[in-house]
Amino acid sequence: MTIATSDSGGGAGIQADLKAFARCGVHGTSAIVALTAQNTHEVISVETLPRQFILDQVRAVVMDMGVDAVKIGMLFDQPTIEAVDEALEMVGDAPIVLDPVMVAESGAVLLKPEARRALIERIVPKATVVTPNAAEARELTGLTEDASSDELVRAVHALGPEVAVVTGGHLDGTDRYFDGALLEEIEGPRHEHGASHGSGCTHSSVLAARLALADTPLEAARTARQVAAEAVANGLREIGSGAGPVDALGIINS
Repeated sequence: MTIATSDSGGGAGIQADLKAFARCGVHGTSAIVALTAQNTHEVISVETLPRQFILDQVRAVVMDMGVDAVKIGMLFDQPTIEAVDEALEMVGDAPIVLDPVMVAESGAVLLKPEARRALIERIVPKATVVTPNAAEARELTGLTEDASSDELVRAVHALGPEVAVVTGGHLDGTDRYFDGALLEEIEGPRHEHGASHGSGCTHSSVLAARLALADTPLEAARTARQVAAEAVANGLREIGSGAGPVDALGIINS
């Protein structure tokens, strides 16, 4: 299940999550917490959904279909975070992957500043894996740009998740994995001329799908790095005038 926000441009959010789930061979369900009006170069507006409707979506899936893993994406504001925190009580011991979405590729703010503390206190400690990029890791931890990737991943882990993965797409291309004991570099190819909108959503969704399929967190993180890189390489650069969407399904090559 993805608990996240709809992207009207189809590149990130719920839409990217469901494509990534399909890429992994699992059936994806969703609880939409907010709606964005956006395209490849701007987020025009955001509308959140009522607490009860968020809870109803999760309950409807849990009571009939079950949930093997949860991916959490953009939550936007504190009331939404509080609703999701409550909804997580329904998913039992399903692993939870949190992608702490804060800023869009276009620079639009996707997590209100006053909601940052609620995310850190209420959602991060419940996560099996948290998957920020370097900028998000600095926002979560308060560390500066002088902090190394290893320092960032250790600081994110100190906030309470079982595992932290700081993705390296905006740095050297190498992800950092830390579970409190093992510090691992997860390397993979960089595709600087690909299309990257939705790469973080794809990474975290693949990781959640692989946990649902009983991979260890490290195995899941390695697969997520590989699939996200392929999705960027296959990205749909000709769509829109801004950052094009990743292609997790190989649309161009099919």
